[in-house]
Amino acid sequence: MSAPRHVAVIMDGNGRWAKAKGLPRLMGHRAGADALDRVMHYCRDAGVEFLTVYAFSTENWKRSTEEVSGLMKLLSSFIHKKEKELVGNGIRFRVIGRRTDLSEKLQKEIAALEKKTAGGSFTLVVALSYGGRDEILRAAAKFQGGTEEDFSALLDTAGIPDPDLIVRTSGELRLSNFLLWQAAYAEFYFTDVLWPDFGREEFDKALASFAKRERRMGGRK
Repeated sequence: MSAPRHVAVIMDGNGRWAKAKGLPRLMGHRAGADALDRVMHYCRDAGVEFLTVYAFSTENWKRSTEEVSGLMKLLSSFIHKKEKELVGNGIRFRVIGRRTDLSEKLQKEIAALEKKTAGGSFTLVVALSYGGRDEILRAAAKFQGGTEEDFSALLDTAGIPDPDLIVRTSGELRLSNFLLWQAAYAEFYFTDVLWPDFGREEFDKALASFAKRERRMGGRK
């Protein structure tokens, strides 16, 4: 089997990584951002076309004001620091989720980077203030009837193929409200490795595991 066209990642374990090292939680999130940078390049090298990462869920707003503020600043910093690289390397940046929850400044920064990178051949999708149930409810409110394809076109991921492989780090074995509609026929790879420690070796294991799967998509062979 060839490499998955679309890999989605539930980036879990930043807080536990920081705690184990006696560091503030935000340091774990910064290390997680470095891991994202690595994995983005691994995907491109492997021929993956889409990488979707679960960066901040609708439930994450319940976290402390300090942590939420730090995460938003980290995202803004990522946008500014990576803009030149993304544009220069043909990487399209896209955000899915409830953007109206974000500050007006951050919304403008996101929209500007999406516009500048629109022609990229590789797509990085960041799920921000995102929840699968919320996404489905928003789409259902607009749905006037039709096919699954018609409904999919109303989701935040319109125009993006469903994920072939979903990776979750840190030993948790659940979707946590991530891509509930889109994950219908995805393959899963779970690892105990915390996200900041996710490197080339574990990425290769995930792809090797995917390559062994026989994907029937509900049919029989």
